[in-house]
Amino acid sequence: MLKNTLYFFFFVLWLSSCKFGSKTTDPTLRDFTFEPVKGIRYEEVKRRFKDGLSFNEQGFMQKPSWIIEVVREDTMSAWSPQKNRMQNFYLQYDHGNVYNFAAEFFKVKHISKDSLVFQRVQVDGKVIAADVRSDVNMTFYAQSYIKNKLKTTAKALQKPTKADTAFIEKRANQVNANRDSAFAATDPVQFISKSKIAKAEKISTVDRLNNRTEAYDYMFPQYVITIERAYKDFSHQVAAVVDFQGGIHIKTVYNTLPEDAETKKKAAQGVADIYIRNLFDIAPGTTLGVPHNSEITLTMIGRAIKKP
Repeated sequence: MLKNTLYFFFFVLWLSSCKFGSKTTDPTLRDFTFEPVKGIRYEEVKRRFKDGLSFNEQGFMQKPSWIIEVVREDTMSAWSPQKNRMQNFYLQYDHGNVYNFAAEFFKVKHISKDSLVFQRVQVDGKVIAADVRSDVNMTFYAQSYIKNKLKTTAKALQKPTKADTAFIEKRANQVNANRDSAFAATDPVQFISKSKIAKAEKISTVDRLNNRTEAYDYMFPQYVITIERAYKDFSHQVAAVVDFQGGIHIKTVYNTLPEDAETKKKAAQGVADIYIRNLFDIAPGTTLGVPHNSEITLTMIGRAIKKP
């Protein structure tokens, strides 16, 4: 009887020492907890692809901009430029070392009081997409570490590197050798009117509800150019390459039948060569100060003088 009682006692003791929760509900079962870094404010100082560069072949630039602070194990605070203040988000553990907050998924790769490294990932269901959408590493430094140890500013640390500049110069040389080639310019094309009868407007396509960020405005720039007192009414929406010298090369005319495509393309190129080249100073797109070919969507509208 005593022996059975002792067995039961040790069995209860063993049960009480075991954890039967899941990683989802019990942070102590995970590879780490956020407790050691709670209350430390971090600023993102670099955001890079796995090759260490801030740019990809298409000209997309990873711009570090986040400011974050762990409030609790289940709450992350992040700076909101729209609200101009820190805003709390639910920090949800997903699986592995993957967490979700502010409508984004992140895999935590490093955590310390001085720095954090997150991999921004695209999660479809429970699977991390193995493509460029998951090829982003974000490095954060504690504000105190930046100020007291590095004795610099986050803004200084966020600047593109020499490797970024070398990459952009190489890409510019490649596309500038072929007028049909291009990559997105972080400082897009500018049309500067020289006449009262000509007006250019750059259209913003930012739509946060559909996850269209400011990057869309330089990756896929759109313009509307209006010419008053034209020889006749016309309207062309085209895809065009603006070369590194400001020349316009029509690639495609939208909203036209295949049998009319070549005729419409010639007409649109004529408008670009005669009207736009003469009525505007055209500044080519640049990245890190380097001019290069870039592609734009351009709507050209002509309004003829109405006869009395």
